[in-house]
Amino acid sequence: MRSLKEAELKGKKVLIRVDFNIPMDKDNEIIDDTKMRAALPTIDYILDKGASLILLSHLGRPKGKPEAKYSLQKVALRLAEIIGPRVSMASDCLGPDTLKKVEELKPGEVLVLENVRFHPGEEKNDPEFSRQLASLGDLFVNDAFGSAHRAHSSTAGIADYLPCYAGFLMEKEVEMLERVLEHPVSPRMAILGGAKVSDKLGLIENLLSKMDIILIGGGMANTFLKALGKEIGKSICENELLEQARQLVEKAAQKKVQLILPEDVVVAEEISADATAKNVNAEEVPDNMMILDIGPRTIEKFVAAIAQARTIIWNGPLGVYEYPSFARGTEEITKAIASSSAVSVIGGGDSAVVAYNLGLEAQITHISTGGGATLEFLEGIRLPGVKACEESRPSSALPGAGSHQEASL
Repeated sequence: MRSLKEAELKGKKVLIRVDFNIPMDKDNEIIDDTKMRAALPTIDYILDKGASLILLSHLGRPKGKPEAKYSLQKVALRLAEIIGPRVSMASDCLGPDTLKKVEELKPGEVLVLENVRFHPGEEKNDPEFSRQLASLGDLFVNDAFGSAHRAHSSTAGIADYLPCYAGFLMEKEVEMLERVLEHPVSPRMAILGGAKVSDKLGLIENLLSKMDIILIGGGMANTFLKALGKEIGKSICENELLEQARQLVEKAAQKKVQLILPEDVVVAEEISADATAKNVNAEEVPDNMMILDIGPRTIEKFVAAIAQARTIIWNGPLGVYEYPSFARGTEEITKAIASSSAVSVIGGGDSAVVAYNLGLEAQITHISTGGGATLEFLEGIRLPGVKACEESRPSSALPGAGSHQEASL
């Protein structure tokens, strides 16, 4: 990818796409600003080089029209708290107000544009919308790895009109994921959890040729257990994928990859804080119960395997960790990874939340800011946002580029 350090920034207006799609509570207050802080090295570097910064992001899923609860106003206020009063906000990402604020922007200042998903052209990657956004700046920096799997205007389309560079977070994410995929130290391990096998079929296929050991837990393990003839009661299961699960087990054996499933599980009649938890063998789940966590024998086996690994990729919780009765498996695996001497990468999402909640983030080599983007990257898919940084050669002339006179939508 083209590194930000290759760009001439002094005196330029820099469009930067960040992933500030951060958790908010019901009162629209920020719960966690980790993603914002992850972008600070790129933001600080650009400002220190004498450029001004025009910040693009989405928040939530407003479906192409303005919604107050998805406004980036609180995000802009938090950014101002972090980096100082040089932050201002535009009421839209295009239009007269935005254009005026862009024109007035001075080196060292930051302008946060309103949610790009308030316009239908964003998710459609509409060329005209991309061109209008591009007209605001002199060059484009993509630091939004968490949105890099989306072929949207602000993640990919702008690169058709402006030279595109990878921000430092984007570089770090790609380098770490490539390291564990293409240059791992053996024994190589993947730990996969979450609810659905369907979300990870391509991922498992790809990892079978790159890993030595694959540990499977969470709801997705149920489909594998049933495919092997185990009774799983009323547990979540994708029955239409039983044959594919069997085939994956066979492929693992053919490739001499250890695919390890739960030996014992924690079950209950319902998912609730008051549910009575019980430990049973994985093949002896009562008809009226469902699997909600891995059991103590499985934890012991997984932890022993983790201790031997030298490269670890983890994505997805191993149980319904939101409830204490079903959190032990996920928590113990997180602790084991943190204690390991392996190069460890946690693939964002719920797995990352657990690491932060336990205060173990400093003991993990890398915690990705991506969820879906990380999964697709590990699956071997070339992400549109990454591709834009690799192939940044604007194919379309942008009349007035750098003059900031185009954003009139």
